[in-house]
Amino acid sequence: MPEELAWAVELPAAVTVTDESGTIVAMNARSLAAFADDGGAALLGTSVFACHPEPALTAIRTLYETRAPNHYTISKRGQKKIIHQLPWYRDGRFAGFVEISVPIPDTLPHFDRD
Repeated sequence: MPEELAWAVELPAAVTVTDESGTIVAMNARSLAAFADDGGAALLGTSVFACHPEPALTAIRTLYETRAPNHYTISKRGQKKIIHQLPWYRDGRFAGFVEISVPIPDTLPHFDRD
């Protein structure tokens, strides 16, 4: 991994990166662990569309069509997480999505900074 991306390796959030066609091109350590039961590192080079059953498959396809960010929370194995699916760009052109899964507590403070 290039030195400028070394921060992502041990980031305490799962980071999964796909290219413009939906191929999984990068996973940090937390992502590899989160998806270990689904193949872990063997997922690199595979299609993100093959990893999702309906109705998630339709939602993922819509993300690629609209190239819009998507945010939601889940509970998995007793841990609540916030998921951010963000489009990324190279030289101004759509290059794929970055999914960031961050563990969060059951209650989360909110601060208005207006």
